[in-house]
Amino acid sequence: MKVHLMFREQDFDLQQPLPPQADALTQDLGLEALFTAMAAEDKFLREVAQKAVLLSVADVATITYRQHVLQDCLANAAIVQKIYDICIECMQNERRHFWGGLSSSPGMILYRSVEVLHMFVENLRKLKKIADTEAANFKSGGFRRFFSMLQEELTEAYFAEVQDHLKRLRFKGGVLISAELGRGNKGVNYTLRRPDDREVGWFAPILSSPIFSHKPSYTFHIADRDEAGFRALSELRDKGINLAANALARSNDHILSFLSALRTELAFYIGCRNLHRQLTDRGGASCFPTPLAAGTRRHDFRGLYDAALALSMHRTVSGNDVNADGKDLIIITGANQGGKSTFLRSVGLAQVMMQCGMFVPAQAFQAEVRSGTFTHFKREEDAGMHSGKFDEELSRMSGIIDHIRPEALLLFNESFAATNEREGSEIARQIVGALLDAKVRIFFVTHQFDFAHSMYDKNLPDALFLRAERRSDGTRTFRMIGGEPLDTSYGEDLYRKIFAPAEAHETQEVP
Repeated sequence: MKVHLMFREQDFDLQQPLPPQADALTQDLGLEALFTAMAAEDKFLREVAQKAVLLSVADVATITYRQHVLQDCLANAAIVQKIYDICIECMQNERRHFWGGLSSSPGMILYRSVEVLHMFVENLRKLKKIADTEAANFKSGGFRRFFSMLQEELTEAYFAEVQDHLKRLRFKGGVLISAELGRGNKGVNYTLRRPDDREVGWFAPILSSPIFSHKPSYTFHIADRDEAGFRALSELRDKGINLAANALARSNDHILSFLSALRTELAFYIGCRNLHRQLTDRGGASCFPTPLAAGTRRHDFRGLYDAALALSMHRTVSGNDVNADGKDLIIITGANQGGKSTFLRSVGLAQVMMQCGMFVPAQAFQAEVRSGTFTHFKREEDAGMHSGKFDEELSRMSGIIDHIRPEALLLFNESFAATNEREGSEIARQIVGALLDAKVRIFFVTHQFDFAHSMYDKNLPDALFLRAERRSDGTRTFRMIGGEPLDTSYGEDLYRKIFAPAEAHETQEVP
């Protein structure tokens, strides 16, 4: 049995390594806030959320497949939670039947496997009942296939056969084993045999009497204190049941693997539901984006906001409307503290969320899938740095170049500002030019007027220039508008906001 709720043809591998840019993405896009909201204080949900979000896929069909499954999970949250709880219960009960070193004996393996499989069967019955009663409420291809698989494979005939085997494997009437004599009269070819256990009612003791037996039988008894004899008999028994014990253990492993995969894949969708609930409680909009094939050069959204900021502020935050269709270079300039970095994070966060099959924090969103999302944000001074800030910026840029591929998305936030403007602008121009030639889409937040205006003067048809809006009175709206780069970031607004009240107060104090 296979789950296939995150991929159409395979299960999600929780053990696969994270991409090389995972740490930078987590730090720069504020993904920790996202993971915390998805986890709801559950360590396993957090682990799955981190892997699923950072291991984005670049296949439109897979993204759409997950979106449909997630829509089912949001519409049937209680049922999905019930299935998840069954998986948790199974795995917890399975661990209670583990006895460490004692499990190496075939007899102990068989006993444990029988008990565990009996518990698994009871819970598989619960899953089958959910499939029978609730399948009609689910519309996605993923859940329809999943429930259909349960209904086809977990039939009453299957359960009856399993229960019959479990009953026999308890060996309440003893173990029937055949063997042959090998070299040196040693026993070989030990084989577990099925006993003749036809129901004969209360006549059984009579019919088993030697006077009714047509076959000769020989019996020997082991003395109560004959430890060596009991040990030898136990060894014979283990040789006979060894194959059955191993086969039953493999059956348990198969069912446990299925339940573990089901738990993992449902954990991602439950995490998405937790996040959706928190954003909705804060009045934040969300939508299922339209993923488009690479090369379509589409990037259009309305009301896009930074979900990580909304989670940390516990209220609705401003959104942005931008149409960047056909644009490969988007340069953002404007007033200090005008929301440029927040806007940049919202773009990266939406791309990552879309490409793992989630909803996005926007009223509407469509974009082509990218081969990867990368960030190059400025870093504060760190005592642990072994070189200057500018060398550190170039080193991180070199690391990105080692892993980035065509059709990727790269977000720059005040990059190459650790040197003088002339040198930083020239480096930015050369790097941006090379990346555009490699078909990398770039969002670049910068205060370097030399760089921004030189790109504007080129009248590039595939470039879009945005500015953080500032009203005439210096008020920031935290919205991005189209416009030519300006040679000021309006730092005097911040000066007046911070120092003017204090200066006015000091003036009033002068006698």
